[in-house]
Amino acid sequence: MNLEEHYEEMWWDALEKFKQNQLSLDQQMDDRDDFRRGITLIIRPNVQVLKSISKFLNELKKVVPIQYIYPVADIHITAMSIISCYEGFKLENIQVEEYVKIIKNSLKNLPKEEILFKGITASDSGIMIQGFPKNGVLYKLRDTLRADFRQSDLESSIDRRYQITTAHSTVLRFNSTIKNQNEFLKVLKKYRQFDFGTFEVDSYEFVFNDWYQKKELTKCLDIFNIPSKS
Repeated sequence: MNLEEHYEEMWWDALEKFKQNQLSLDQQMDDRDDFRRGITLIIRPNVQVLKSISKFLNELKKVVPIQYIYPVADIHITAMSIISCYEGFKLENIQVEEYVKIIKNSLKNLPKEEILFKGITASDSGIMIQGFPKNGVLYKLRDTLRADFRQSDLESSIDRRYQITTAHSTVLRFNSTIKNQNEFLKVLKKYRQFDFGTFEVDSYEFVFNDWYQKKELTKCLDIFNIPSKS
């Protein structure tokens, strides 16, 4: 898949939806009775990149303050959704250490990935930072995780909703119609090709999480540090 073309296609599709106010609104973000939970392997950008992203988010807050804009601490890339969130899933249902073993094995001998965050794209449900893996390690890791979990008896729902192919980071979800569309689009176009920076993936975080990866509802199960090549 050509990621640039994919993000571009998403962008133009979303613009058409925005013009017609055809948004997919998420009404569960503030629902305290939302008990959907899952386990995910995620990547967190470094501090420099997050600082760059926060400037964009601050501009969004000025024009669409009512929308759900991710706190900087919640920003992540999904390396792999191992068990997609569903109502009733609990950590007690699984043997966490067995999942850790498989992830460790999948990461074995893989070098560090580098990810470029450049530009933004969109969908009818939100706004994303475009991520571009620079050396293909993330793709190899995903393929290995798919194969390793397929060979195990552990519960997983990898690729059940859709096959993950991108390296984007969602930073805004729509929860209501856009009132001041012109100002909103002006900010989006300003950052459409903006270079947020490149970061090296030093570690992967294995988490128990809610649907939105909210920090207060996310529990870190393990961190897998990637050693530098000697």
